[in-house]
Amino acid sequence: MPLLEPKSGTLRPHAADAVPAPDRVPGERAAGTDDELRRGLEALLGAGKVLWKISDLVRYASDASPYRFVPRAVVLAEDVTDVSLVLSYARRHGRQIVFRAAGTSLNGQAQGEDILVDVRRHWSGIEVLGRGERARIAPGTTVVRANAGLARYGRVLGPDPASAIACTVGGVVANNASGMTAGTTRNSYRTVASLTFVLPSGTVVDTADPEADARLAAAEPELCAGLLALRAEIEADRELTARIRAKYQLKNTNGYRLDAFLDGTTPVEILRGLMVGSEGTFGFISEIVFDTLPLHRRTSSALLFFPSLSAAAAAVPLFNEAGALAVELMDGNTLRASVSVQGVPADWADLPKETAALLVEFRAPDEAAQEAYEDAAARVLERLDLVAPVASADNAFTRDPGTIAGYWKARKAFVTAVGGARPPGTTLITEDFAVPPARLAEACEALLTLQAEHGFDAAVAGHAAHGNLHFLLAFDAAKPADVERYASFMDAFCRLTVERFDGSLKAEHATGRNIAPFLELEWGPRATELMWRTKQVIDPAGVLAPRVVLDRDPEAHLRGLKTIPRIEAVADPCIECGFCEPTCPSGDLTTTPRQRIVLRREMMRQAPESPVTDSLLNSYGYDAVDTCAGDSTCKLACPVGIDTGAMMKDFRHRRHSPREERAASLLAERFALVERAARLAVAAADRTGDRVPAALTAAARRAVSGELVPEWLPAVPGAAARKLPVTDRRGAAAVYFPACVNRIFGGPDGHEGPSLPEAVVAVSARAGRPVWIPGDVAGTCCSTIWHSKGYDRGNTVMANRMVEAAWGWTEGGALPLVVDASSCTLGIAREVVPYLTEENQRLHAELTVLDSVVWAAEELLPGLSVERTVGSAVLHPTCSMRHLGDEEQLRTVAEACAEEVVVPEDAGCCAFAGDRGMLHRELTESATAREAAEVGAREFDAHLSANRMCEIGMDHATGRGYRSVLLELERATRPR
Repeated sequence: MPLLEPKSGTLRPHAADAVPAPDRVPGERAAGTDDELRRGLEALLGAGKVLWKISDLVRYASDASPYRFVPRAVVLAEDVTDVSLVLSYARRHGRQIVFRAAGTSLNGQAQGEDILVDVRRHWSGIEVLGRGERARIAPGTTVVRANAGLARYGRVLGPDPASAIACTVGGVVANNASGMTAGTTRNSYRTVASLTFVLPSGTVVDTADPEADARLAAAEPELCAGLLALRAEIEADRELTARIRAKYQLKNTNGYRLDAFLDGTTPVEILRGLMVGSEGTFGFISEIVFDTLPLHRRTSSALLFFPSLSAAAAAVPLFNEAGALAVELMDGNTLRASVSVQGVPADWADLPKETAALLVEFRAPDEAAQEAYEDAAARVLERLDLVAPVASADNAFTRDPGTIAGYWKARKAFVTAVGGARPPGTTLITEDFAVPPARLAEACEALLTLQAEHGFDAAVAGHAAHGNLHFLLAFDAAKPADVERYASFMDAFCRLTVERFDGSLKAEHATGRNIAPFLELEWGPRATELMWRTKQVIDPAGVLAPRVVLDRDPEAHLRGLKTIPRIEAVADPCIECGFCEPTCPSGDLTTTPRQRIVLRREMMRQAPESPVTDSLLNSYGYDAVDTCAGDSTCKLACPVGIDTGAMMKDFRHRRHSPREERAASLLAERFALVERAARLAVAAADRTGDRVPAALTAAARRAVSGELVPEWLPAVPGAAARKLPVTDRRGAAAVYFPACVNRIFGGPDGHEGPSLPEAVVAVSARAGRPVWIPGDVAGTCCSTIWHSKGYDRGNTVMANRMVEAAWGWTEGGALPLVVDASSCTLGIAREVVPYLTEENQRLHAELTVLDSVVWAAEELLPGLSVERTVGSAVLHPTCSMRHLGDEEQLRTVAEACAEEVVVPEDAGCCAFAGDRGMLHRELTESATAREAAEVGAREFDAHLSANRMCEIGMDHATGRGYRSVLLELERATRPR
């Protein structure tokens, strides 16, 4: 064993903290998938496509719903053939299958108790057809990614769920999810042009194929006959037909789309309709062709405050009549909880509980239409009695994109913000129903009364324009009395919605496990029995997603409720929504932020010395801690800012022995020597080639630790110059701090011209804003080296040294400190602060720390003359830039240097993360796969970024030579 291998046992929960939970994974499952099932699936698909460890099964057991079911095995299907093979296996062996994509479903429909098939990882991509009127989309593509591909054509998808950042197109169609503006006319059922899907039998159907019905009739004659017989039966029942049509005047995703039998005339047409909203119970949707909609970019929005929820609801019809595309309702609980969302006015915390708000938005294709909408909105405002209980409530329409984005950020964070503010240890239930829009105010009053009767103080929000409300309930699933209280409320709520309002029990979240027992209450026995018969016709063996839509157990919604044990404070508010997952660089390699939290919670559910905890800890070190890039982009994606990267860094710290902490501190104290040695080693490797350093680092990794000793990569560049450029302090406009990576590593192979420090000095002088490099920068560092690895003592040493040095260099903050690596800028500007002494925190507050890209965009470009440009440049914005908000400045500098500037739509964190890509090269290779494919699909004249280690990571990923945008700016502005 390596000398300093991290000890996983240090992460074991303390016995006092581990309270056995009723839903803990039983000890007999600690070994994971049983041998027979594992061998059968691996023989069928290959070992690489079958996940069997208990840690794999547990991390797939949770989704955004209040339920938790641990699968017996997880399959990573790569194509339709894999799906057909698994379906065939299930039929032969009497197994059951659930398909799972993003896991953002709120009702447990992405969970299974047998074989779970992941259809996200290998199922992304979009092909825009024609001029954007249609788009062919793979089911694992997120809605945000699909819309990014359509935006350049001025088009957009109809469905726009609040979870668009994470939810996949396949899941949206399978649930008929709609969102803020889709209503009943822009949802999947109305905008899907064609589908390709795999039936439970393994038959593949492409509804766009002119021969589809003939092929299906030949392959599945009984299925075709059964569908046509059901259609004839429904059409013959005029009362039922009228009822079906009436039910879909409202938003309704409860049960199967019986109107598919009325809208389709052939078996394929009927199936195309039935698949929408079928929640994976009829087959797997492998491809969707959407009819897209115009993207009207002229937007006018307002956040309007009302004295009560009913007063806000009463105003909704007025805005509907005025032509508003979206009218979103938020109650006082929602508004106050949204304060946890970055950018939301702090004074919302002081809003009276009774206050409610409407977010109203008009979208227009041109100026004339926008002005007409604004005139109509002004006339509505004159009729309203609005309130302004806090200073930020201006009750006015605006066109400002930043203000509008802030309103929507608060609205879309409804579930996560309110869920994050729930009492610790409680489970969150999200309910979704619709009533006739004209009765919305009445429904709000009734809902509030019902909640009070059952002891709930729920938050309410929703798509008021369509009579669609959401509300959240929190209760402790480990307490039988709390579960009974929830059950009593659900019975009363469902009766209220159906019997008083003739509403929909699920407007857009699909039936799922928590409404399946109430399906017959809403639809009646005749229609419900037709749904059971439809399931029997399509899936006679009952292979797909049992108990998700149809369940005769009246207490099915109380089965599988998950407990939420307390974990580390930084992650404890997590509701497992999954918004963090698309941004996570390790998501396709090991685990995501949500899964890291899910696994930690399972450890806390277990009894002390549990064999399940032992198994989880054996995997957690690599799967969760080591392969976390620590970039904290999960914090940016999470509406309430949960930083799972920070939790992993803390876990790294816990695994360190006192000896390791002392050694790391010593390296910080003697960093000038370390820096010099590193530069000499890189220079020596440059002379000898890659073979020798690769062999030496491999041996050291085996002897010491693969988590401490980096692996030598061919993409590692040569050494930087031994001396930095000579500069003059007199007349300097800024202090320039060349990051240690730019003092150790040189530019990319083949680069001709100045080094990065030389370029920054030259271009700054050229712009009339000269910079000064202090003579004693050697031995100083942003401290990210220690921070990222959890070495607190070393981090403290270097953080304080850095700030003290910067204070002196900048004359007490009189000059800005310009840093030439974005991660180092972030480190000095923000990440060092918790490790500073009280005195140095005061000094730090006086410093102005600027990234070199910001310096160039805002201070240098106005004084420069561009002499030459390249034709095209592709950018890699770093995750540090996202934290700093510097991405636009990167583009600004690049656009001065190139005629065409491209940011890949799949650009994300490269996961090189200092040296983590050298500790775990597979992490960077996985994280950059999609971006690298996009970059490699065409030629670019320049490949630009603003962080040397990220550039090395992208060199490794793409085989292209990435360099700093400052080097390109120097070349572009160099006098002829």
